[in-house]
Amino acid sequence: MNLYEILEKLNIQFEEKKHEPVTTIEEALKIADMIKGLGTKSLFLHDKKKHYYLVIAEENKRINIKEIAHIVGKSSLSFASPERLMEVLGLEAGSVTPFGIINDHENKVKILIDEELKGKRLLFHPNTNCKTISVEFDDLIKFIEFEEHSYLFFQLEMREQSGV
Repeated sequence: MNLYEILEKLNIQFEEKKHEPVTTIEEALKIADMIKGLGTKSLFLHDKKKHYYLVIAEENKRINIKEIAHIVGKSSLSFASPERLMEVLGLEAGSVTPFGIINDHENKVKILIDEELKGKRLLFHPNTNCKTISVEFDDLIKFIEFEEHSYLFFQLEMREQSGV
């Protein structure tokens, strides 16, 4: 099934906006004004043993990768290469999204979700960076559970965006 078939099967209502491809948070901020929802960022990380983590947070939060490593009990994490992103989630750089788990048939990816996202309408790419869709938080969780992926919530300190 493709993403839209899964959303329909799960009765997940969404709004979609087509746009020019975006690859940075700065470009995505311009799209956020065109569609209702909170902008998010998704980071695809891994450890040395090829365990993968998809971190989802508000777009304006700085993510300390050392904190994330501590949360998942690893000594260190780093960004996965574009090749790993394509291999594991079938996504290109700039298109990282939790919806990519439809391509993770081996269930390699654990999802970490910022608690601040609970109860909000959220913006994500639908596996391509030339569209943005908005979904309710509970529907995102419904999708993740349908795909049988594990997830956990974490809390980040609010910091101004400068870097990741």
